[in-house]
Amino acid sequence: MTVRELYQAIEGDYDAALKVMMMEPLVSRMIVKLLNDPSCEKLRKAGETLDGNGIFEASHALKGTCASLGLVKLSGMAGEICEEFRPGKARTLSDEEVKTRLEAVYALYEKTLDGIRTFSGK
Repeated sequence: MTVRELYQAIEGDYDAALKVMMMEPLVSRMIVKLLNDPSCEKLRKAGETLDGNGIFEASHALKGTCASLGLVKLSGMAGEICEEFRPGKARTLSDEEVKTRLEAVYALYEKTLDGIRTFSGK
């Protein structure tokens, strides 16, 4: 599997990642580092109790990491959660809607990690 094929499989934007990192070997190396990124696990823990500050911080970190890696869909989903819990901003979603959106983030994140594991052999 090439890195471009990986990006197709995980709904990422390889060209966006390449634009940030400038070299395919760097894209390949950095996407594998997502396997050890703690952001989504922190988001899960904060989401269990609907800890607004924890959700904001974890989703903000996940959004940025994913944006840098060209994982546009995942970054966008994390960004929506991030904005819902931005300090000083009134919430617009019910707790159930938040949980549903968090589940969608987790599902796409797991799909992404599965693809990266296949790509990297880890």
